[in-house]
Amino acid sequence: MPAESAAPAATAPDAAPVDRAPLGAHVSIAGGTWEAAARCLEIAATGAQLFTKQANRWAEREVSDEEATRFRAAMGGTAVRWLCAHDSYLINLASPDPALRARSLESFRAELRRCHALGLDALVSHPGNYMDDRASGLARNADAIAEALEAEPGETRLLMELTAGQGTVLGSTFEEMAALLARLPATVASRVGVCLDTAHVWAAGYDLVADYDGVLARLEDSLGIARLGCLHLNDSKARLGSHLDRHELIGAGTLGEAPFRRLMTDARLAAIPKVIETPKGDDAAANDGRMLRLLRALADGA
Repeated sequence: MPAESAAPAATAPDAAPVDRAPLGAHVSIAGGTWEAAARCLEIAATGAQLFTKQANRWAEREVSDEEATRFRAAMGGTAVRWLCAHDSYLINLASPDPALRARSLESFRAELRRCHALGLDALVSHPGNYMDDRASGLARNADAIAEALEAEPGETRLLMELTAGQGTVLGSTFEEMAALLARLPATVASRVGVCLDTAHVWAAGYDLVADYDGVLARLEDSLGIARLGCLHLNDSKARLGSHLDRHELIGAGTLGEAPFRRLMTDARLAAIPKVIETPKGDDAAANDGRMLRLLRALADGA
């Protein structure tokens, strides 16, 4: 999972990279949402993901007109052409606990409002934990998504992220994610897509190393590649099918470089924004910049 980091010194790249699709990292908003722009410049990002509040706290906030103007102006000075937010980790729209589900729904609606105010392209959200009965949890999750989208109209697209499948979490198989989306009413279904995280699907049992084409075929059959709105490109510390969500630097984990080369050169995925959530280490800008350079080299066949 991405984590906030201290503000690096902003240094613009000599020339903006030319990516076939937006490519970037999860960047910190420490100091204000507009500070994400400097961090995007430093790593030569053409896409980015951020939090719109502290992800591990319930406290909500609204985006003022002044903040929205400052954020848009700052991002306009970068090469970034696609932006998404990741919602709070506390949200559980599938919870059987009425109080927790109500609080989660309120927080989720606030996430959508902030995204709309900032002009973000997408909001990435994990399906919830069903806790009691899987089918009931799936229904609760879908109903809450529909309620929130109907209450908070806007241009930001919701992208439901495929999960590693630990515990009672929903959405670790293509088929279950398809079932979740199928429950959404037609009035909001067009506003919802999917985010595929390589570390998650690997941990869920999809072998991107030995059966890349088979995994993409299963994705197409169950969900449709057209539904993909974002790829999270992360290597994994965990083994195939372990159901553990443990991100690693690309090429340093159990996935290795090979599947990332395929992902970066696959014509079916050429237009899909791609974001890394790899470990930041002691120098977020240096590590993120190195990962993005590696991905660009893989895309170029180097």
